Amino acid sequence: MTRDTLEKILDRLPELSIAVFGDFFLDRYFIIESALAERSVETGLTAHQVVGKRLTPGAAGTVVSNLRALGVGEVVCIGAIGTDGEGYELKKALRRIGATYHTWLIESRHIVTPCYTKPMLRENGKERELERIDIKNRTPLPVGIEDELIERLETVLSEVSGVIVADQVQERNCGMVTDKVRGRLEELARQHPRKVFFADSRLRIGEFRNVITKPNMFEAVNAIRGDARTDAVGGIKEFTLEEAQDCGRKLSLLTQRDVYMTAQEHGIYIFGENQTHVPAVRVEGEIDPVGAGDSCTAGIVSALCAGASPEDAAFLGNIVASVTVQKIGETGTASPEEVLNRFEEIQHGAQNLLPSSEFLKT
Repeated sequence: MTRDTLEKILDRLPELSIAVFGDFFLDRYFIIESALAERSVETGLTAHQVVGKRLTPGAAGTVVSNLRALGVGEVVCIGAIGTDGEGYELKKALRRIGATYHTWLIESRHIVTPCYTKPMLRENGKERELERIDIKNRTPLPVGIEDELIERLETVLSEVSGVIVADQVQERNCGMVTDKVRGRLEELARQHPRKVFFADSRLRIGEFRNVITKPNMFEAVNAIRGDARTDAVGGIKEFTLEEAQDCGRKLSLLTQRDVYMTAQEHGIYIFGENQTHVPAVRVEGEIDPVGAGDSCTAGIVSALCAGASPEDAAFLGNIVASVTVQKIGETGTASPEEVLNRFEEIQHGAQNLLPSSEFLKT
């Protein structure tokens, strides 16, 4: 990619409209000052003292934040949230970044708004994340909401260049991307071959058809062999890069579309009619991997919708992720200016040590 090509891609982004369909979470950061800790009179346990908080859109919302930061003109949010405090805060956060959610985001008293609460312990001026507290729906998505989501997705297609599917919830059919939704996505993608349909899924990447997918190596191996994770606590069975590549190729045959497989320090492999390797972008210094996979997705899809080649799209995805991993203690985003600055660093060889693609999946 040349700078001229990159600038042309970035210049087209304000003209785009992209839909993000899936699981919208609230990311709630509580900043805890360790020096202020008290002991509870009632329990004798430590009472941590919160001195600040950050509320940002999470999961599918992280993709939205990154698309808007890159300059995408309109980002339409399709999903469902509860009529609760977390839902209120999530809408405020979406409004703050200029996302389009009115008329598209369903609000229902029959579900809760998923939320990741992230206590951040501040010590000696630095923050580190403690054990996360999760709120999410653990029963099947109500049929009425499921049907309404499909209807809204069908309606929006005439207005957007692409659709990003963010399948975050691990419990089957308890999130927005249910089996029925996945089947309808396949049909819509076939009916609209000129639109970009792109899916990212923690557990079910191998169940999508006729849409572009973005697994990491573990997900690609799981989709084909089912043996990357070997126990309940996430123990990982070893496999070689070559085995992961073979699974990536087979996954492309299953999905019938391109597969963008993130491969840690090796970068991104694209499998489709041809196999392409896009090397990793390296950065130095402290990193925070939270949300890097979503930022990579935003870079890839925005570039594809702007008419970029698959290789240039993957390269932009790597650049965006390399910027966001350096934003510590937050779900970072990358602006066009930051992307161009990182491109200049790459061109002049001013980077070393840490491959950003190692953190493309969190």
